[in-house]
Amino acid sequence: MLDINIIRNETERVKAAVARKKFAVDIDELLDVDEQRRELAGRIDDLRAKRKTVSGSIRDLEGDAKAEAIEQGRVLREQIGELEDTQRQTESRFDELMLLVPGLPVEGIPDGASDEDNLEIRRVGELPDFAFEAKNHVELCESLGLADFSRAAKFAGGRAYLLTGHGALLEYAVTRFAMDLLMQRGWSPMVVPLLVNDKAMFGTGFFPHGLEDTYQLPNDDLYLVGTSEVSLVSIHRDEVLTAEALPIRYAGMTTCFRREAGNYGRDTRGLYRVHQFQKVEQVSIIEANEDASEAEHYRLLDNSESILKALGIPYRVALACTQELGMGQARKHEIESWMPSRQAYCETHSCSTMHDFQARRSRIRYRPEAQAKPLFAHTLNNTAIASPRFLIPLLELNQQADGSVVIPEPLRAYMNGIDVLEPK
Repeated sequence: MLDINIIRNETERVKAAVARKKFAVDIDELLDVDEQRRELAGRIDDLRAKRKTVSGSIRDLEGDAKAEAIEQGRVLREQIGELEDTQRQTESRFDELMLLVPGLPVEGIPDGASDEDNLEIRRVGELPDFAFEAKNHVELCESLGLADFSRAAKFAGGRAYLLTGHGALLEYAVTRFAMDLLMQRGWSPMVVPLLVNDKAMFGTGFFPHGLEDTYQLPNDDLYLVGTSEVSLVSIHRDEVLTAEALPIRYAGMTTCFRREAGNYGRDTRGLYRVHQFQKVEQVSIIEANEDASEAEHYRLLDNSESILKALGIPYRVALACTQELGMGQARKHEIESWMPSRQAYCETHSCSTMHDFQARRSRIRYRPEAQAKPLFAHTLNNTAIASPRFLIPLLELNQQADGSVVIPEPLRAYMNGIDVLEPK
């Protein structure tokens, strides 16, 4: 969430950001409620001070004066109670509105309504020119025995899949390759809870807007994560870290779950848009400094690009436009891998700068030096690899005329030495 002082002092800038990102929140109402809560707090403090004075005087009074003081104390107590009830309602409304205020985009973010308005930064790699009729990933999965869609649908419903045999091994290979690269670059591997409470979801900015896309366990008041970012950021919830502890860099490898509630009827065949997937996620917690955040953002981005380059996947990098930015994102680059069957670059990675948005919600602070006032940290995140979507370009780009698929050299050690997948 934003610092309320920024909303008070830079109101027009905040309103402009809300309009550009197309989030529904009434900033004028928020400021009115903020003024009410501050006024109530002042009135309550004044009445408490007065009641304290009256109460302290009672022991020195007698007769009618004492009775009058006791009655005055009772009236003051009732007045305070009534104002405290109003204060609780006002604070509740204030909290509701604050949760709806999006993070502010950094300078240079293009205006736009969809990914078509994203600003292309670069393209890397040559697109394939097949001298044969290329298959799509579903056909390859079936002919190579890598996945089973119909059997999965029998017991798991739509958008379900089974990765079988070498298909499962290939997923293990790409996720472990990504994890190893991150570990070599200083990211600590983490296996984190998949079930989290609503504090974690609100704290990382996935609630309230992402509620409909999240699987819920109402009997337990828990939610299945759509990314390990939720758990990784929440590790340090309500903590004050030392400056020496930063930067903290985590790599989480988890199963993730998304309802895809807003994508009914889209991409229902194959591995592109599914409810359950494996993901290696990068999360950084760093000092509260924009220059440091920008540098860390490009460090995360380079990690993902290095994975794609090592595996020979053509891709493009695009700077996300305003309406493609999520609730707390100040800067986002999307990496889109080339998928021959779709004849398009399609999103496989998303790199985000959050500034102190998540840290304020999760109360993650650090002391820049001993005895200094704690500051809210900055957080960032990026996909390292997400499967099975990443298997689409991996399989389609490496297919051969005889129906086989060549395994990229960096993955072969994770495939028990298998270098080619042959048709069954």
